[in-house]
Amino acid sequence: MIQERKDIAFYIKMFPLPMHKDAYEKAKAIVCEKSLALLEDAFSGKPLPKPKCETSVLDENIKLGRGLGISGTPAIIFPDGRLVSGYVDAKTLIEMAGK
Repeated sequence: MIQERKDIAFYIKMFPLPMHKDAYEKAKAIVCEKSLALLEDAFSGKPLPKPKCETSVLDENIKLGRGLGISGTPAIIFPDGRLVSGYVDAKTLIEMAGK
C-alpha cells in the first residue's frame, strides 16, 4: 500500500491483548528497542529479548484504546475519526482513505 499511496501514514501503537500469552512483555521489548524488526519477529513467532527499559507507554495505549472503544487488533482510526476493527485489505483501505 505504501508503494501506491505515499500520502498515507501508519502509526503503530502497541496494544497487547491479555488473551495472548506474554503479549505485554513482548510489546514492551518492541517499544523499548523501537524496533520494527522485533515487531516482525513477534508476528513470526520468534522469541524476543526481555524488555530493556521501564515504560508506561503500553498502559497509556491500553487506556487510550479502551477509551476509543477498541477491544482487539488490528484497529484503524482514520483522520476523520472513523474506527475500523479487524483486518482490511490494502485496496479497501485506500478506497476508505479517499472518503
